[in-house]
Amino acid sequence: MAFFKLSLMMLLQYFIWGAWYVTMGTYMSVFLQSSGVQIGAAYSALAIATMISPFFIGMVADRYFAAQRIMGVLHLLGGGLLFLATQISDNTLFYWIIVFYSLLYMPTIALSNSIAFQQMADPGKQFPWIRVFGTVGWIVAGLMIGALAIEKTPATFYMAAVASFALGVISFALPNTPPKGKTSESAIGAEAFVLFKDKPYLIFFIAAILVCIPLSFYYGFANLFLNELGMDKAASKMIMGQISEAVFILAIPFLFNSIGVKRILMIGIVAWILRYICFAFGNLGANAWMLYAGIILHGVCYDFFFVTGYMYTEKKAGEKIKNAAQGLFTFATYGLGMFIGTWFSGFTTDHYTLDGKHLWENIWLVPAYIGVAVLVYFIFFFKERTELSK
Repeated sequence: MAFFKLSLMMLLQYFIWGAWYVTMGTYMSVFLQSSGVQIGAAYSALAIATMISPFFIGMVADRYFAAQRIMGVLHLLGGGLLFLATQISDNTLFYWIIVFYSLLYMPTIALSNSIAFQQMADPGKQFPWIRVFGTVGWIVAGLMIGALAIEKTPATFYMAAVASFALGVISFALPNTPPKGKTSESAIGAEAFVLFKDKPYLIFFIAAILVCIPLSFYYGFANLFLNELGMDKAASKMIMGQISEAVFILAIPFLFNSIGVKRILMIGIVAWILRYICFAFGNLGANAWMLYAGIILHGVCYDFFFVTGYMYTEKKAGEKIKNAAQGLFTFATYGLGMFIGTWFSGFTTDHYTLDGKHLWENIWLVPAYIGVAVLVYFIFFFKERTELSK
């Protein structure tokens, strides 16, 4: 019974995110006539929340409230804000609603993980079987958006709101996860700053922040791009990226031990470059395969850099500061890196917009060039002295 509850929790947790996040740029362009900067700003809301939510989790939720109860309250309130977002026609007000919603949603990711871990005797073996339902939830959201033909309508937010209300109610029936009380670890993992004394890790850490700039272009503008090209049910097609993510993640442990961390990370960076070249020159005619390749490459882009990055961070940190190190890596990438990337992608998109028409080839070549720069930087400066995987 616990497995069913935890699996349902993960499925809904990521269904909510996938239901509104993928298509928000398209929604804003169609209904709010938003500029690239305004779309980028809205996507930066999750980055802001990623930087702030560890303080909420570490200083409030973990100390005073049972995880399942606070998660229930946050999802109930979040469902109301998702509905409210569809009633707004002003870009500034819409932005603040997304900011407040993100501040409610992002802590629930850590809370859902805590609830799951608390019930497991061997998290290393058991957690992936629970967490995979999160990927399933994101895929189901994309399929439903396509099947219901609601990609360019406010209904994506309604769908996310209903799921948020449902998870809010279900959360109160999840296994009890009492507060941990006071903890010696800081909110953003400051104990892990000691890792910066290790030059290879510092080089990797900077590269990870920079790679988030190309990542932001995909999250913020890929769905709008595919819709403007005229791709039918683009959101449903984009779930091929999540499917490839689920497939390629299985290769990471094998590759980590066989070819080493540097080569895996380099493959991940090269995949970013190839993805944006595919988007820059792809079309719905003879080069349609390039659009699909760009989507499917998501698994390599994400897994080979970010999943490997979490594993590399854990290896470097060791047992004592493992949690702090993971918190710092998340803060720097999905927080700081994505914040920089979402704003930069917005300004870039506006710069290459002429008379209301997006010059997509120019737009996509920018993150490709950034990927090349990060790759060169990584090749020349990242020199791991020891083979961590052996």
